[in-house]
Amino acid sequence: MTKQNKAFKFRLLPNKEQSVLLAKTFGCVRFVYNKMLAERKETYEKFKNDKEALKKQKFPTPAKYKGEFPFLKEVDSLALANAQMNLQTAYKNFFEGNAEFPKFKNRKTKQSYTTNFVNGNIEWKDGHIKLPKLKLVKIKQHREIPKDYKLKSCTISRTNSGKYYVSVLTEYKKDIQPKKIENVVGLDFAMAEFYVSSENEKANYPRYYRVMSEKLAKAQRILSKRKKGSARWHKQRLVVAKLHEKVANQRMNFLHHKSKELASNFDAVVMEDLNMKGMSQALRFGKSVHDNGWGMFTTFLAYKLKEQGKQLVKIDKWFPSTKKCSCCGAEKPMKLSERTYHCSCGYVADRDYNAAINIKNEGIRLLALS
Repeated sequence: MTKQNKAFKFRLLPNKEQSVLLAKTFGCVRFVYNKMLAERKETYEKFKNDKEALKKQKFPTPAKYKGEFPFLKEVDSLALANAQMNLQTAYKNFFEGNAEFPKFKNRKTKQSYTTNFVNGNIEWKDGHIKLPKLKLVKIKQHREIPKDYKLKSCTISRTNSGKYYVSVLTEYKKDIQPKKIENVVGLDFAMAEFYVSSENEKANYPRYYRVMSEKLAKAQRILSKRKKGSARWHKQRLVVAKLHEKVANQRMNFLHHKSKELASNFDAVVMEDLNMKGMSQALRFGKSVHDNGWGMFTTFLAYKLKEQGKQLVKIDKWFPSTKKCSCCGAEKPMKLSERTYHCSCGYVADRDYNAAINIKNEGIRLLALS
């Protein structure tokens, strides 16, 4: 039996008093994070040439600021403690060379905070969730959390359109047995269809952002003409935020359905380990790549397969899936404009379908080696 984590996200419906306290908590968490980061930055600049001295430096905790800033006592102390832990993680990643130096947070970034489950401070009660300092908050619970799932923490967030959500992190024990691999599918990323599979099936992604682009452009033009900070500006800002949110929700729903479908029908899914950031910067593909959400899809697919003891196999991005003939194995150069693969052996197939078969075969080879 191994321990697994799973998150459940629900819509929160706080009253006016609770909304005010949530706004205070978001602000206090941001304030404490920035204060601690400012002190760390000052210390880093002072001792950056002496690593040993830098390691010996002691940094403040949120409790240090409560005497000077009494308003910090009004909000959940665990939320402030988690802000400190998040900064420590960011700082550690910087020194290990895995990230840039931590940046200051501002009001325009995502508004959220995390609180931990301690001594029954979080619990469910008839369509409500009890949260520290907030007491009972109404919740839209569209599905039940299994009783054997142990609650670990909650992350409360607010979207730009003013909606509140709570993401409940749980822990459970499950005996995941590796599935015998019989059905394997290869996926080739396609800008228009999202992906083409080795079964010659296309995802047919609806391009939600492109469909909404005219409405968004019109709404943003109206917003640009409004006086910033005025009531009419705030009203139009919400219109723009809701359109962006709708696109994001449509995309996420599509990706969840497609990843679930693949995880249910196949024992292993093979795809290329693509550099999506590099691809988005090349050939003006930025909007199309970001609209597809391939990285999010990969994440969804990975955990859905893992839960069932199945595998996601990533092959090298330099593997010549497009240049190689899936029939005879011969290779030839292919221009981006060529949409059909013609081989000297007589094999003719759609460019992406041929690549998907090559990806599948390479995945089977790697699975056999492992």
